[in-house]
Amino acid sequence: MPDATSTRLPTFFIPHGGGPCFFMDWPGNPHMWDRMADFLKGLANSVGTRPKAVLVISGHWQEDAFTVNAGEAPPLLFDYYGFPEHTYQLTYPAPGSPAVARRVQELLAAAGLPTGVDTQRGFDHGVFVPFKLIYPDADIPVVQLSMKNGLDPDDHLRAGEALQALRDEGVLIIGSGMSFHNMRGYTPAFHAASRRFDDWLATAVALPPAQRRDALVHWEAAPDARATQPHPDHLLPLMVAAGAAGNDPGQKVFEDEVMNVVVSASRFG
Repeated sequence: MPDATSTRLPTFFIPHGGGPCFFMDWPGNPHMWDRMADFLKGLANSVGTRPKAVLVISGHWQEDAFTVNAGEAPPLLFDYYGFPEHTYQLTYPAPGSPAVARRVQELLAAAGLPTGVDTQRGFDHGVFVPFKLIYPDADIPVVQLSMKNGLDPDDHLRAGEALQALRDEGVLIIGSGMSFHNMRGYTPAFHAASRRFDDWLATAVALPPAQRRDALVHWEAAPDARATQPHPDHLLPLMVAAGAAGNDPGQKVFEDEVMNVVVSASRFG
């Protein structure tokens, strides 16, 4: 195995914004997403090493078993609605990697986690929207992994733990979601709740690994947890990134206020 101190890649949990927000004039506040866009544009430099591939877990794909996209050239899945016409013409022709997809399945199966494979599904907007900013040349292979129905945090931490070896093999693991995701809650009335939950999340990701795991398994006990994440599909990608962190430390590396609430990003390693 390579020397982990010199070759191991970090893992991330990133916000992917609202629909195609970075590629349109946002009504009422055209600069609302600028800080988040700048953070995403700087992510590649913060990694410091060009990965051989990226594994993305998006808040927009769930299956009965952890399912990996093994397509050689995945199309785009425009799974947002009511946005300007030009946002349905966006492109992101990053290749897939059937070899990395097989490796993902191998590692998950070795951990006793059932897996599936999909060669037809396109990259959803939790992938192509942020990655148009992170790796705009679309020249690094991208493999998407689904979440597992039921959204059990322990399942997703276990999946991340099973995938740790990828970090020593040149694969960058990124969970793509939103630390606040209540579609009825993007109002000033939810600002205080978003702040309390985000402060808890920042503390949780920075705990020693065993304590961090326990805190994330029991995330529903956090302040205002269900107000900020009534259906935690956009939080569970964090669990995969945290599980893949192993014994590496975590920290909040970005915070912003958009649509009246606090959102953040975390890095491990």
